[in-house]
Amino acid sequence: RLPPASLTKIMTALVALESAALQEVVKIDRRALAHPSSLKFQAGEEFLLRDLLTAMLVSSANDACEAVAWHVGGNIDRFVTMMNERTRTLGLKNTHFANPCGFDAPGHYSTAADLAKLTELALQQPIFSMMVRTIVRDIASVDGKRQVSLQSTNELLVDPDVNGVKTGYTSKAGRCLIASMFKDGQRLLLVALNLTDQWEQASRLFRYGQAVLQGSSG
Repeated sequence: RLPPASLTKIMTALVALESAALQEVVKIDRRALAHPSSLKFQAGEEFLLRDLLTAMLVSSANDACEAVAWHVGGNIDRFVTMMNERTRTLGLKNTHFANPCGFDAPGHYSTAADLAKLTELALQQPIFSMMVRTIVRDIASVDGKRQVSLQSTNELLVDPDVNGVKTGYTSKAGRCLIASMFKDGQRLLLVALNLTDQWEQASRLFRYGQAVLQGSSG
């Protein structure tokens, strides 16, 4: 059991996608701005839920994440309860959430195995699968007055065989990464917690996985 940092946002996205419509208009609650991001969302701005989910998954924006949680759950505590209820229905026995974004907190933990199972389920949602392989994207407020440019935090996406998924970092969790690769008709899913050199280690693990698959098929 380790802190999962922003890999938490995969569950936040799954709960939101299962509970609300993508075209719902979300008014940014001022209480969602306690943890601002570089995207600088403002209280009272309105965005489609789809676009806030994209900001949360592509750029890992904490203010977008909290705005989603306030909108879907009514308040943060209720949304976290929804996350943990979904954890139970998925049989993730070594996972428990204390917040929707992945901040270090007592009782906020998961394992690589649980996160792999969660990610496999989330990737079955076409909209989630599309969002997590997005490298750059522009979104706009509902009134069109504000444009926001999103840039993925996942440097592995420069490889055309990589199709997601999510990065994370806190001082306690270290560098965290879930990455998906589809190559030669086979998919590899990498879940790594507390990496020391995430891009080099991830690339090396993917090469190892490909070698194992080639050996088993050969």
